[in-house]
Amino acid sequence: MNISLIIGLFFVFALVIAFAGYKLVQVAERLSNITGIGEALFGGILLGAITSLAGIITSVTAAWQAHPELAMSNAIGGIAAQTLFLAVADIFYRKANLEHSSASFTNLLMGLLLVFMLSFILLVIFGPDLSIWQIHPASVILLAVYVIGNRVIKQAKKAPMWFPKDTRETVQDFPDPDNGNRNQLPSLWLRFLLLAGVVGFSGYMIATYGLRLTEATGLSEGLVGSLFTAVITSFPELIVTIAAVRQGALTMAVANIIGGNSFDVLFVSLSDFAYREGSIFHAIGDEQIYVLILTLLLTTVLISGLLIRQKEGIVKIGWESALIILIFFGGYMLLYI
Repeated sequence: MNISLIIGLFFVFALVIAFAGYKLVQVAERLSNITGIGEALFGGILLGAITSLAGIITSVTAAWQAHPELAMSNAIGGIAAQTLFLAVADIFYRKANLEHSSASFTNLLMGLLLVFMLSFILLVIFGPDLSIWQIHPASVILLAVYVIGNRVIKQAKKAPMWFPKDTRETVQDFPDPDNGNRNQLPSLWLRFLLLAGVVGFSGYMIATYGLRLTEATGLSEGLVGSLFTAVITSFPELIVTIAAVRQGALTMAVANIIGGNSFDVLFVSLSDFAYREGSIFHAIGDEQIYVLILTLLLTTVLISGLLIRQKEGIVKIGWESALIILIFFGGYMLLYI
């Protein structure tokens, strides 16, 4: 296949993912209300996981085919790209800074969980090269941290010890069980799962053509993974976040990114399970470590913005959104240009 055809197919499946992602947010908002789960938990756990299917399949497929750098770059690069997407969504919300209006105790805790998991990966990379049945023990620990962390967040949400200050611009996350018929739940869940299947299949195809693009162009796996496949497989998060902002579901918009990013860290664990040549943590290069540190930096800026909650900043977006855009593009320019 020539490069033009590969790039064309890339964008075809990117459009499929974008369309499915847009429909997902409509179904997800109704489910969050009818079930009483709320936008933050539904967006951060369920919706975040579903919109991450494309990225999961991309990383796992790359690892299974013995391309650890592409797998890791796609996983971590996707988190960086999705953090950038939240800054883009801030541009679409004109009333105030998005991080100010979507104040949520749950989103802050999810952000801290993300920092913990990323820092743990960095620690493992510089630690001893261990493996049991070709799997690093840290991969199992990461899964446990995610599950336990979300249980703690769910319990903390029931009896929070900290509350964000309510302002005129704050949009509270209060589930409305009356906004829909509970008899619609089976059909809504079915639509949710069908859309998830479409996103997953498209992610598999993007992974396949991502590998072919690497071979056809001679570009590094790190570049293809952290920019090409990471950005394209993150399209569902972009579409879902912008759609949620446009519909006024601000907490879900932020939760989809932060919670989805926490889930995306598990790509590393799943890729390690699929990689059959040892620990994937020790099969990567400086390029992937650089992107990991860049992602940590972006995440801390985002959490700072959620805490400080500036109402207005540069051209109606918060200072944290402007800084995220600057760090993202500046960081990748330093790495690749």
